[in-house]
Amino acid sequence: MEIKEHIIGNIKIAEVISDGIIIKNAEDGLDLLGNLYYQDFEKIIIHMQNITPDFFNLKNGIAGEILQKFSNYRVRLIIVGDFSLLKSKSIADFIFESNNGRQVNFLTTTSEALKRLST
Repeated sequence: MEIKEHIIGNIKIAEVISDGIIIKNAEDGLDLLGNLYYQDFEKIIIHMQNITPDFFNLKNGIAGEILQKFSNYRVRLIIVGDFSLLKSKSIADFIFESNNGRQVNFLTTTSEALKRLST
């Protein structure tokens, strides 16, 4: 796992880069959040392929558990990926609603994520 640091203004943004799955469960999400939080990162970008596919099945509650941790710490999160691959209406609705807010967003590119996090 590599952490690529982006600085916009005086805000540190961590982009998590890995070849494998980093977040398999809520504990992994909390560990990642804690490690980055204590390195003074205020915002985090993680790629869809680094999160367990179970995250995108809303019935099991993994997404809710993980995203609640980010909300509690007030750390903005953007998940980058091709969400058109997900065929569930419930996850499409969830992504749509999340993208209307500011805490968690789902975008297709890192450049879009950095632009969103700069505001």
